[in-house]
Amino acid sequence: TSQIISEEISGNNGYVELAFRAKKLDDKDLFSKSDPFLEIYRIDDDRSEQLVYRTEVVKNNLSPIWEPFKVSLNSLCSCEEKRKLRCVVWDYDSRGKHDFIGEFFTTFEEMQKAMGENKVQWDCMNPKYKIKKRNYKNSGVVVLLDLKIHRVYSFLDYIMGGCQIHFTVAIDFTASNGDPRNSCSLHYINPYQPNEYLKALVAVGEICQDYDSDKKFSALGFGARIPPKYEVSHDFAINFNPDNDECEGIQGVVESYQSCLPKIQLYGPTNVAPIISKVARVAADEERTKEASQYFILLILTDGVVTDMADTREAIVRASYLPMSIIIVGVGNADFTDMQILDGDDGVLRSPKGEPVLRDIVQFVPFREFKNVSGAATSPC
Repeated sequence: TSQIISEEISGNNGYVELAFRAKKLDDKDLFSKSDPFLEIYRIDDDRSEQLVYRTEVVKNNLSPIWEPFKVSLNSLCSCEEKRKLRCVVWDYDSRGKHDFIGEFFTTFEEMQKAMGENKVQWDCMNPKYKIKKRNYKNSGVVVLLDLKIHRVYSFLDYIMGGCQIHFTVAIDFTASNGDPRNSCSLHYINPYQPNEYLKALVAVGEICQDYDSDKKFSALGFGARIPPKYEVSHDFAINFNPDNDECEGIQGVVESYQSCLPKIQLYGPTNVAPIISKVARVAADEERTKEASQYFILLILTDGVVTDMADTREAIVRASYLPMSIIIVGVGNADFTDMQILDGDDGVLRSPKGEPVLRDIVQFVPFREFKNVSGAATSPC
């Protein structure tokens, strides 16, 4: 028997998009104008402050317009509208000794007044100036130009809604796996017993198959030169039918894999982002229907090191806003440090620009710790 164990965090089901600007900030630089950036802190029950977001620096500008950004409601205010937030404006210093311009306090409840055509603004205050200067008014004004709230369906929303789960399998065909004609290869073509990729495919795929309503798997490969021109592809259908990449059950995936392997050339690099983005585009189309009727799971089988790590992190952050999850199965005994980073168990995964994932959607499993599963479906056809 197999189980899906889900944990639902109450209220953690959305994110907010914010757009800030400032006007007439204090000038902290002697020979030029300030280089302001904005930080938002959540004040927790123990009065400690947690940094929620830091904007980019706008150079030499006392009335900056910062780029809009997204942040989860859980991160912003613990899903409590009245929780106090502290917002601080700094003048950037390349040596790290940023100059304090001013601050203001607000709540998410107050921010919501900026929805639609409305704007909300706050005086940016320097407490020291307020005490010392008799006619002190403020150190500038910060304006919330726009606020949009987005609902994000959780995995349980999809399950409770009777959704269909659609699985996609992606197989690593890069040269680091070894020549399939060599018995040391993870893709070794052996007529008598399954290789490591087949073992992993069946062990994990048979569990996934139980939750897929139509028992059809999209089956993709990446990192190989493929016929007829033998150009490198990072998201090809292993049945070589780009118009319909689905296979009938896990047995169908096995048969397509066995048929595909002798026809391709293992190559590289190990680019994972294109596969994630491909599934994410389908999930995005589903998310626009607002029905929460389909959930997409991408199962990636790979031997280790990712070449396009930055692009992969960016793709995962984008995918975390969509109805999809990613299971990465590490095949072989290589260094899986990259996969553990993507899993995010040791800290929140962030894009190269510092944007955190909205949800933790990646689960990494080293197959060497998950081997004792029947290989019936890999028996010779």
